[in-house]
Amino acid sequence: MLAQRLAKTPVLLADGATGTNLFDMGLMSGDAPELWNDVHPDRIGALHRSFVNAGADIILTNSFGCNARRLKLHNLQNRTHELNRKAAELAREIADASGRQVVVAGSVGPTGDLFTPLGALTEEEAIEVFVEQIEGLRDGGADVVWIETMSAAEEIRAAATAAGKVGMPYTVTASFDTAGRTMMGVPPRALLDFATALAPPPLAVGANCGVGASDLVASILAMSEETPETPLIAKANAGVPTVHGDHVHYSGTPETMFAYAHLAIDAGARIVGGCCGTSPKHLAAMRRALDAHMNGARPEMSDVVAALGPLVSPPSAQEPAARRGARRRGTT
Repeated sequence: MLAQRLAKTPVLLADGATGTNLFDMGLMSGDAPELWNDVHPDRIGALHRSFVNAGADIILTNSFGCNARRLKLHNLQNRTHELNRKAAELAREIADASGRQVVVAGSVGPTGDLFTPLGALTEEEAIEVFVEQIEGLRDGGADVVWIETMSAAEEIRAAATAAGKVGMPYTVTASFDTAGRTMMGVPPRALLDFATALAPPPLAVGANCGVGASDLVASILAMSEETPETPLIAKANAGVPTVHGDHVHYSGTPETMFAYAHLAIDAGARIVGGCCGTSPKHLAAMRRALDAHMNGARPEMSDVVAALGPLVSPPSAQEPAARRGARRRGTT
């Protein structure tokens, strides 16, 4: 369904945060959010419904950490398929009741483990882990696999391979939170080049989470420097987090996210949404932005900073264009 929506609609609105909104609904630190698919399905359904009511075209399942490696931390690894299936069923129910075409995206986050040689996890083992998760999402009715917040190329490839084995289309987003790169050193354009060379390729590629809306728009600008054929995804946090006691506050207001949505579209994004800290109120403002948007000039970073604030983790140095071109040709 996502491919069909992208073919017909210039820009789609993805939903907002899962984890931070669940904390506001009673989830405690250290609890497994994915267990709420079983013990509090009404709350998960209410969150999905709030995003649909705010205008989301895409809702993500509550399954970000629902792989066996992450669930093992809560002794839930034997319930991987069940919890993923329930996550997709809950989102599917809300999407189908909406009266319009809402895409159910099966959220697949990282395992949390390092790959060899830095750690013990092999790519083959990771593929098996992701296959189990994605089979559950497929069986629950997900339309597409939403691979997100990845840092390592090996893990992206493992999740993409697993999606292919299960027969599911997929998208890829990474978090560029370390001087304009992922934690494992992947810059935005290199992610796009890497992901689109996978077989089968993703339906869309982009950035999510990170350290603020300004930094995320910078990542989209880097990906769209040479206009890609693959649609781009921008799913930024609602501003910058600050800790107040046991509460994490995000600085971005609905007005900030309204401005961010306009900038993300003009930077080249075809799917725009919010990540951590993005509430239904933020998303409703973004819906208004998408509906009112008139295409403008590609923004300069000075425009982004003026509207959204300074970069939190700016790139330490720009990669020379010659080296970037050589890397795409596979010569470096």
